[in-house]
Amino acid sequence: MSEPPSKSSVPTEDADSEPRPGRARKPIGWSTIIIAALVAVSVALVWRRDGTDGVLDILTHDLSLFGGILPRVLAGCLLGAFISEILPHEKVSRSLGPSSGLMGLLIGTAFGAILPGGPFTAYPVASALLAVGADFGATIAMVVSWTLIGYGRAVAWEIPIMGTDFTLWRIVISLPLPVLAGALGRFVYVRLYPKPPAKDDEN
Repeated sequence: MSEPPSKSSVPTEDADSEPRPGRARKPIGWSTIIIAALVAVSVALVWRRDGTDGVLDILTHDLSLFGGILPRVLAGCLLGAFISEILPHEKVSRSLGPSSGLMGLLIGTAFGAILPGGPFTAYPVASALLAVGADFGATIAMVVSWTLIGYGRAVAWEIPIMGTDFTLWRIVISLPLPVLAGALGRFVYVRLYPKPPAKDDEN
């Protein structure tokens, strides 16, 4: 009789197929609890000063604002989900992963600089890159570059208001910052979450 196949190979394949271990996100965390407490205190202060009408007026205005923002949030989340399915994991991991070195930080910086749209686009895209194999360093470089160098705000707001000279010098001075932030993020992440040793090394 032949021996049954070993069950140890299945978890190994599953573990290798996962792009990143990551911790499960809790639906209610400390940030949610703190924000809820601040909202409760704010409601009590407004109610004490303006009464029920003041509270209802603020709630009505915020519901209208939420209704206008919700489609953008939904579109951004859908964009991130589709990008995480479309992008090839191996190529992203090779170009923006932990072993990409300085080139990965430069690619993340360049991608953030040309990324259009506001936060409803940038952050879902950054989350999608993390899901398909990009490391913290390259993703931090992308977000910082989008914040500091993003051409959309420069063309639409900064050049018309502040002038071309100011905008160009501001961009030139900001160029190294995304790379430095990404390198620091990569350095800190590796030490906070060290990679577990491979099974081959243990044997």
